Amino acid sequence: MTTRPRPQDVPAPRSGPAPLRAVGAALRGLSPHAFFIEREVAGLAEVVGPGAVCLDIGAEYGLYTFTLADLAGPAGAVYAVEPLPGPARFLTTAASALGADNVRVLRRALAREPGTGTLSLPLRRGLPVHGRAYLTTGAASPGPNAEFSAARTVAAPVSTLDSLAAELGLDRLDFVKADVEGAELAVIDGGAAVLERHRPALLLEIEDRHLAKYGARAADVADRLTAMGYRMRVWVARAWRDADRVREGHRNYLFVPGAPDRRS
Repeated sequence: MTTRPRPQDVPAPRSGPAPLRAVGAALRGLSPHAFFIEREVAGLAEVVGPGAVCLDIGAEYGLYTFTLADLAGPAGAVYAVEPLPGPARFLTTAASALGADNVRVLRRALAREPGTGTLSLPLRRGLPVHGRAYLTTGAASPGPNAEFSAARTVAAPVSTLDSLAAELGLDRLDFVKADVEGAELAVIDGGAAVLERHRPALLLEIEDRHLAKYGARAADVADRLTAMGYRMRVWVARAWRDADRVREGHRNYLFVPGAPDRRS
């Protein structure tokens, strides 16, 4: 199987359809100022380059998906993994409208084991709050979603990161973003082989309030990846800086690969 060069080995400038380039530039430029765009979007260009293969797990409406698609360019690929039907349809329509041929939308959740799962989708004034949906498998309570007075259930197929990579025939994986409302350890456990083989950079939302419903803590996620040879970083003052622990006020953390700790 032919392996493409990693992003840093690709000298060609980024290219792609003009609408996608415009959206990607706008998202990165607005990130430090717009409340609805996470500030880490501005730092993706330092991690993802032309030819990169990326996974956006919990893609919702594509703020990361289309930024990554612009950065990866036509030689790269972005797999937008979104289990909810409404956002998944939006992603498919938007990718077509932007000419983002390097984006493929996959309607499913990722967890520790494959199968069929149920998502709890909270409602506010009768409207779905897609960004707070979570997979009920392994959850002992709704956690912070108890603030919502109602929720509905949505069935979705479930894959593991390892099974998804095998299904897609990936011979490389450079970057993974995951926003899974506390199920980060399940995604990591279900992707042990992929993380060992491909050593992608990881951008994870890590918050104790969401992890607690799965019986986990922020430190558990950081410690697991540190033991696997990853270094944790955080986006501060428009730069990625080393972080020694998960801190108040920061919910997204970049893990960059190094050599695994074989002593553990």
